[in-house]
Amino acid sequence: MTIPEKNIYPRTGDKHTVYLKDTITKPNISVGEYTMYHDFVNDPVDFEQNNVLYQYPINQDQLIIGKFCSIACGARFLFNSANHTLSSLSTYPFPLFFEEWGLNRDSVTDSWDNKGDIVVGNDVWIGYEAVVLAGVTIGDGAIIGTRALVTKDVAPYTIVGGVPAQPIRKRFSEQTIDALLAMKWWDWPKELIAKNIDAIQNGSLERLRQITG
Repeated sequence: MTIPEKNIYPRTGDKHTVYLKDTITKPNISVGEYTMYHDFVNDPVDFEQNNVLYQYPINQDQLIIGKFCSIACGARFLFNSANHTLSSLSTYPFPLFFEEWGLNRDSVTDSWDNKGDIVVGNDVWIGYEAVVLAGVTIGDGAIIGTRALVTKDVAPYTIVGGVPAQPIRKRFSEQTIDALLAMKWWDWPKELIAKNIDAIQNGSLERLRQITG
């Protein structure tokens, strides 16, 4: 894939890390500003091909990723066409091979169960080789552990891990989580974020509250 290098590589001399938004070409994938993807195995520019799997136009399913997310090498998003229907007496995808079985071409999507889009919030960290399945929503500030298999929604600011992924703990108190979700610092202008990086990194919630009133 040939993509202009402007804005893609945020670190001088590092071709393993990209701002993901600037590599996306497909209309059914949406990525927010400053979300980064790191890949030391494949070219990170090929994220659409290597990491977004079974997302076929016939389903019109969406991958929506928010701002300031960190996605580690090998993380994958598996869409609906990876499923085989469980409502049939057989899991064999007969409608997919409509020509062989004399079926209606329009019935192809009956081969699998459609569980919906994958939605990833803002400031989410997805660990090495984690897998997120179709229909899952990951809340703002969540952390997905290394090689976790995410089959269910993840609440904001929750750490999950394992196969299948289970909650490990909340990152902060409910009061702090509510405050962060209300202030949505990731939507601030770049200049305001830059001015308050110390407060964000050091957990100075009161200082951030002064900004938002």
